[in-house]
Amino acid sequence: MTDDKRQRGLDMMSKVYGWDMQDGPGAHFAVTADHLFADIWSRPGLSIRDRRLLLLGALTAQGLTDVAEIQIGAALHNEELDEEQLQEIALFLCHYVGWPLGTKLDSTIGSVLQKRRAAARS
Repeated sequence: MTDDKRQRGLDMMSKVYGWDMQDGPGAHFAVTADHLFADIWSRPGLSIRDRRLLLLGALTAQGLTDVAEIQIGAALHNEELDEEQLQEIALFLCHYVGWPLGTKLDSTIGSVLQKRRAAARS
């Protein structure tokens, strides 16, 4: 790993998630920043929004709504997806990954939206 590659990874992580990402400890973080974000998320051919849509589908298929919640929040923060589009994604995925998993995503979307509305009122 070079300092340049780590910085490219951190920059892409910040762009993907919508907050300033700081360097972290350990081999897992290193691979995440240096490979996943500096190499994979930075490849040409797909936009961040495209990659996020794919990731939401994969996370939903695996029932990983806790991780999907992070992606939903980031998509809203970065204005890549809006409320209507997210709800449409959940409905669409119900037909491909199963109704219970799609419904879990829809519920997670609702929870994220509710938290954002409450924060906006504060």
